[in-house]
Amino acid sequence: MDVDGEAAGVRAFWQRLGLPGLVDVHTHFMPERVLRKVWDYFDALGPATGGALEWPITYRQEEAERVALIREFGVRAFTAMLYPHKPGMAEWLNGWAVDFAARTPDCLHTSTLFPEPGVEAYVRRALDLGARVFKAHVQVGAYDPADELLDPAWGLLAEAGTPVVVHCGSGPAPGKHTGPGPIGRVLARHPRLRLVVAHMGMPEYEDFLDLAERYGEVRLDTTMAFTDFSERLAPFPPGALPRLAALGDRVLLGSDFPNIPYPYLHQLHALERLDLGDDWLRAVCHDNGARLFAR
Repeated sequence: MDVDGEAAGVRAFWQRLGLPGLVDVHTHFMPERVLRKVWDYFDALGPATGGALEWPITYRQEEAERVALIREFGVRAFTAMLYPHKPGMAEWLNGWAVDFAARTPDCLHTSTLFPEPGVEAYVRRALDLGARVFKAHVQVGAYDPADELLDPAWGLLAEAGTPVVVHCGSGPAPGKHTGPGPIGRVLARHPRLRLVVAHMGMPEYEDFLDLAERYGEVRLDTTMAFTDFSERLAPFPPGALPRLAALGDRVLLGSDFPNIPYPYLHQLHALERLDLGDDWLRAVCHDNGARLFAR
């Protein structure tokens, strides 16, 4: 890949819109051994599916190179989306995130959580240490987000106004607690929770648009949505585009960098070809995130 050429293309995209750069709310930085296991999972998808779902990692560089590259793209603020898959892991990940945020000031200090005893205490500690955004992965964690153990933590996050990016849609494969129902029960209890639905809720796009229309603090991130890769697997319904346009102040750019099977620039072009206008693109690619995180 011509990295310099792609970086120039990304910069040309936001410069044409008159933006100072991009705000990407869904990027992954995590301890190296954890990230390697994530990459191993994606590497195994091709053989496991008989070649039906190949997922090559486009940006398989070392951490310092990935940070330098996303800065070269002109991403002014990004995240370190972390997620545990078992008890006892979240607090350790949060400790790593404190150090990463301290040495990477343009990364929004990201934390995570899991339904387990002590979750309220370590979420409070993360907030006290400056966490700006949380990540929850209902599918990988295989837990009910409405679990009573999480209720005090959701309450803390709602009270603090701290955004939570939640993978709660059923893509790429459904889980026992994915879909709009379980996370909808969380919102019914905590309607002020600043929930950011990852991947636009793929593939239950319209159900999650319903939640965004019902709850004024619900947002959606664009991660992988509308790209050629995702349109082949879970196409966004064209009839829902007017609803997406109407929610233009609550849609946020997300990319899944570095764990994407195509260049970063393709996500931006996928948004552009929706033909929702430059004002919508400016809001999604920068202004909404900058306002949410005061960047």
